[in-house]
Amino acid sequence: QVKLVESGGGSVQAGASLTLSCPVFGGPFREFGIGWFRQALGRGRDFVAAISNGIGGTTGFADPVKGRCAIHRDNAKSTSTLQIDNLKPEDTAVYFCAGRQTHGPGDNGYYYEHWGQGTQVTVSS
Repeated sequence: QVKLVESGGGSVQAGASLTLSCPVFGGPFREFGIGWFRQALGRGRDFVAAISNGIGGTTGFADPVKGRCAIHRDNAKSTSTLQIDNLKPEDTAVYFCAGRQTHGPGDNGYYYEHWGQGTQVTVSS
């Protein structure tokens, strides 16, 4: 059974940085495309960033975080990390990581088979 466990969320002031971590257990991490999504209160789940499988994975970012966000994967540790700099109150949400082996757009949660439970990020002004 594949399990993803996000950590690293918290409450921070605007302008701070956070790094979220997502180790993946019980599955072929190297074969997974990894995506990060977020869900703010009262909203649907939005794409944040994704990285493809393989060495030197291709990355993609949503416009709201482009330029202040980095996504990485460490295949040896079966872990993905998401760093967001210059956090803004509108970044407040529960952040989820997800893994997929299916083909399809990395920014579409429909193509991800495995999801973590989420970690809360709260940014105050």
